[in-house]
Amino acid sequence: MIPLDPLPNLIDQVYERILEAISDRTLRPGQRIRQNELADRLGVSRQPVSHALHLLHRQGLVAESGKRGFEVTQLDPARIRQLYEVRGAIDALAARLAAARAGTDAAGRARLDAALAAGRRSDRNTSLAELIVLDVDFHRAIYQLAGNPVIEETMAPQWPHMRRSMATVLSELDYRDSAWAEHADIAGHVLSGNAKAAERAALAHAQTAGRMTEERLRATDAAAA
Repeated sequence: MIPLDPLPNLIDQVYERILEAISDRTLRPGQRIRQNELADRLGVSRQPVSHALHLLHRQGLVAESGKRGFEVTQLDPARIRQLYEVRGAIDALAARLAAARAGTDAAGRARLDAALAAGRRSDRNTSLAELIVLDVDFHRAIYQLAGNPVIEETMAPQWPHMRRSMATVLSELDYRDSAWAEHADIAGHVLSGNAKAAERAALAHAQTAGRMTEERLRATDAAAA
């Protein structure tokens, strides 16, 4: 039998730290990743860094570059649009189901209330990395309140890509306020048990975010051309 990896927790921690750096653009698209340098910055050996980078490579977040090297992949506007199309459908379903269960799931209601309150406390000094976490936490609270674990299981592999796309629009101060106003609208309909309104609001939010992200990415590509 193959021996078990003795460092699963460390690998997970390194993976999360690199993913966070990719998501908040500390590591920017196209940037080459030097494993020795990254290991030194994180205070670990090369082994967990190498394992984490191979996990990120399988997810399409980094690509091979040169001899045994990697670089951060570029965000593809068309791919982001497709991702938001799917997310819109799933988020709409989750909001509808969550609204139907809101009256009987006190813990789920409290989790959604807390996620919304935490997000609305963010301000201009809140870091981009924290804004992304707050945004993800809000949507996951709705998924959990929906009571269908397949929703979260389906979205889980896409969140690393979603986190990267979120940074594109959450870096703009004006959008931060409007995003949480839209979140409050969704949560209000969910918590009041208005399933149809919650479904419409969740779909509209995903469509707006997807459109804005695609537009920003295309504008960036055009400027760099």
